[in-house]
Amino acid sequence: MSEELQLPDECWELVLRFLMMDHYRYLESLSLVSKQFLSLTNRLRFSLTITINHPTLSLLFLRFPFLTSLQLTRFRGDLDALLCQISHSAFPLKSLNVSHNSTIPSNGFRALAKKIKSLNSLTCSHMGSLRNADIILIGECFPLLEELDLSFPKDADYNNSNSFNGPLSDCGVKAMSLALPKLRRVNLSGNFFLNDLSLLSLFKNCEFLEGVAIFECHFITQRGIASAMRERPGLNSFSVSNFGCGTKRGDFIRPYVTSDFIHSLMSLKTLTCLDFSCSSISDELLCSVAEEGLPLRKLALQGCSYYTYAGIFCLLSRCLSVQNLDLQNAEFLNDQRVEELSLFLGNLVSINFSGCRMLTDSALVALARNCPLLQDIQMGATSIGKRRVEDSLIGAVVNSKVKSLGLAGNSCLKEETIKMFASIFPNLRLLDLSSCSLSEGVVEVLRRCCEIRHLSLAFFSEMKLVGMNFEVPKLEVLNLTRSGIDDEALSVISKRCCGLLRLELEDCSHVTAKGVRQVVENCTQLREINLGSCYKVAASVVAWMVFTRPSLRKITAPPGFDLGDSHRELLLRHGCMVC
Repeated sequence: MSEELQLPDECWELVLRFLMMDHYRYLESLSLVSKQFLSLTNRLRFSLTITINHPTLSLLFLRFPFLTSLQLTRFRGDLDALLCQISHSAFPLKSLNVSHNSTIPSNGFRALAKKIKSLNSLTCSHMGSLRNADIILIGECFPLLEELDLSFPKDADYNNSNSFNGPLSDCGVKAMSLALPKLRRVNLSGNFFLNDLSLLSLFKNCEFLEGVAIFECHFITQRGIASAMRERPGLNSFSVSNFGCGTKRGDFIRPYVTSDFIHSLMSLKTLTCLDFSCSSISDELLCSVAEEGLPLRKLALQGCSYYTYAGIFCLLSRCLSVQNLDLQNAEFLNDQRVEELSLFLGNLVSINFSGCRMLTDSALVALARNCPLLQDIQMGATSIGKRRVEDSLIGAVVNSKVKSLGLAGNSCLKEETIKMFASIFPNLRLLDLSSCSLSEGVVEVLRRCCEIRHLSLAFFSEMKLVGMNFEVPKLEVLNLTRSGIDDEALSVISKRCCGLLRLELEDCSHVTAKGVRQVVENCTQLREINLGSCYKVAASVVAWMVFTRPSLRKITAPPGFDLGDSHRELLLRHGCMVC
């Protein structure tokens, strides 16, 4: 580098940290500039995702010595062997995710425990099986854990529900609560055999407990939850589903929200997150939260029933600290009511109104006008586009904070409507228009919203890109699943969206190998492409793709591709997993 660029490492590190705020990939080209930059970028890499066992892994571990987070979800290979290898690297590891694997890697955990003492967060979600013995092992290996996710194991042995080798139950939770005294947050959702005693043991024994999620734990009762809450008044986050009245099983209907439960909930003076998804709740409960003045920042009532507009109005008009609000499928909401509520939502950061069928363009404009901090709006399957807002009512409404807009399933969405939203939200980075009937309007959105990184046009019956004569350099992820895209439109995309990292083309019946080749040739940074169920794409194109585009890391092959072990290994040695 020239003398003018010879700055101390500390200064360059500040610059590089700023560049990597969006994604680590922005450091890749910089690492080639000089040995100084290579060293700095290596030191700044703290997270790594590994899905396949590759001969170069040992070199990666040497290159990035300061990794604090490893993502090993859906790992293809011997997970125990990989963890044993990782244990020899002496990373300052704090977070480990082994979700979506078949079993708990017992030998790997034991190896890690001997070498790495810094782990405080472990995620084992959606495992093929989860036994009481696994939980006891986790407690023995990682006694300093503060966060643990054991949600939604797939296999449950109903014949051994209370045994050491049976699925997670009361005895396993009790042992876990005694072995993990520093536990602060735990997700036990989907563990069918948990009961009131399990929850009580957890709340009694974990004195630092702050957050608990127990979605789909049907044997935990309202009375049990109330008793447990009284043991831990410092709880600040609580999530439960299928709670309250109205859920019928046979001749039994679950009870209404009791005064005992409401009283226990009100004792949680520091409660900031409350999630009752898919539950039956009451206006009395919501008004009690409002009257107590709990400092809620997140409220999720997705799919809830039995509460009304009066209850949610009472809560939101008093709890002005709410930042994340989920009222999905709230059938009573209309444009006027959303406009009224938006006046109390000055601190709102994210909102989910999906499935609220009466909401139209006016509701979205009201949110843009009255919620200056809003970043994420989800309004899928509403009536957006059904009733146009007059230009005079929109005025100069512009909300530059909104980065994510989800409008999937809005069948009434029109070209002029989406163009209007593109003007109101000029800094969009994620836009979901799946299952919407648009064509030319998409081109205008890409023209006006030059910050878009992620665009979903899945299930588009027609794909016309007329007038797309400009570059879209920042688009990284494009989802065209089951769309009417053809080679001609794909050619336009490949030339105008050269920065694509991931392209979803599953079940695109008009795409052939010709269009795929153009994408691979023009999109020089492409890392993933999905060609599943693309019957017109010749299977022979896969090997050509791997050898032509070294950046590719994952290909979902079209029908007819030979996935034999020898063929797969050959492509894997070139750095690309084909599945």
